[in-house]
Amino acid sequence: MYSTNCPRCKVLAQKLMDKNIEFRISENVDEMISRGFMSAPVLMVDGEAMNFTDAIKWVNNKEG
Repeated sequence: MYSTNCPRCKVLAQKLMDKNIEFRISENVDEMISRGFMSAPVLMVDGEAMNFTDAIKWVNNKEG
């Protein structure tokens, strides 16, 4: 998960933890910019970048 530690980043991280989904956090802003991410958080799953809304939907659909 790419994060700037903003409120939405914290919400997504908590949802991932609540579902026991293993993840790592990167706060490397230069890397986020080089990947073309314009906002955070971005959740990467199997090479797919998901914005906050899509990531929340993905987490909510996972068994926990």
